[in-house]
Amino acid sequence: MIHKTVSRYLITSAFVFSAIASGCDCGEKTWEATPYTIDIPPFFPPMDIPADNPMTEEGIQLGLLLFWETSLSLDNSISCGSCHAPSSSFSDPNQFSSGVNGTLGDRNASVICNLGWSSSFFWDGRALTLEDQIRDPVEHPLEMNVSWEVVVERLMTEDFGELDYPQLFFNAFGSDNITEDLVVKAIAQFIRTMISADSKFDKWRRGETNLTDGEYLGYQLFLKEGGDPEVNPGGEFGADCFHCHGEAGLQFSDYLFHNNGLDSSFENDPGRVNVTGFVLDSGLFKTPTLRNVALSAPYMHDGRFTSLEDVIEHYNSGGVSSSTIDPFMKYTTGGLALAPQQKEAIIAFLHALTDTTFIQNPNFKDPH
Repeated sequence: MIHKTVSRYLITSAFVFSAIASGCDCGEKTWEATPYTIDIPPFFPPMDIPADNPMTEEGIQLGLLLFWETSLSLDNSISCGSCHAPSSSFSDPNQFSSGVNGTLGDRNASVICNLGWSSSFFWDGRALTLEDQIRDPVEHPLEMNVSWEVVVERLMTEDFGELDYPQLFFNAFGSDNITEDLVVKAIAQFIRTMISADSKFDKWRRGETNLTDGEYLGYQLFLKEGGDPEVNPGGEFGADCFHCHGEAGLQFSDYLFHNNGLDSSFENDPGRVNVTGFVLDSGLFKTPTLRNVALSAPYMHDGRFTSLEDVIEHYNSGGVSSSTIDPFMKYTTGGLALAPQQKEAIIAFLHALTDTTFIQNPNFKDPH
């Protein structure tokens, strides 16, 4: 069975392209595809869709199949979905993901959630487009470890039962000549449908429910500057979360890179500097979204924290000072000094960002 229409999308008027116009030498065949216009959730910004990869029903259907297709790995043992479990907000509940032959990576697999709004990808931001992000794990030696040439040959020639991948690619792109570019485009279309916007917090913002006193207190602490105003000008006895995880556009991430005080030196993983070569990027990693954060343990780029309590205590302590510590980590000496009930309130607020309709969406589940 092919994936049915994703409910978060609205079908616009049908359009028809000839196979010749698409660059496909397919004789008399014509290509008909059904475009989708993303239904942007309330308070979200528009999503920037690449001009060369417009959303279509057929592309999304194909992307779902490929996201869960184990033929994209060397020994046909894992798919993209193997390291991005629905129950963990499409991240890995293990500290490090296991690739083919049981090899382990050295970073925690990131959440797949609202990536259509992200400006870069991977913990170090080495990919600038979602399509480029999808290319990397297939050939990565610690992940799927197979050449794209092999993947394309498999999809073109192997027997997948009822699935006719060349025909599905023609349905999506007007060409039954499968290529690496078309594979990543299809998966990117599917991932752009993976929108989380129905947590308790979202429902509260839409006026559909109320937060508890504890959740609301946590939200207020989340939005306030840390520190004692008598000691630190501008301090509000808050938790200082909003600087990097602000609710602008309801993304709960600035999608930028910060050194959040995990280590005093960076020999184990230098982070962003490996991409930019700029020494002041040492120890910097991309801000993850807080959406569904209660489901996506372990935390940080290396999965070092196993619980939200550990994470809150890290920030409450002020973190570890270093040469590139972020200016927003202002309390490496003395910490935030949050009371136990304040920390509990912040965790209650973070739980209010859980969206069960997202993780249980049947349109995202393995269709094979």
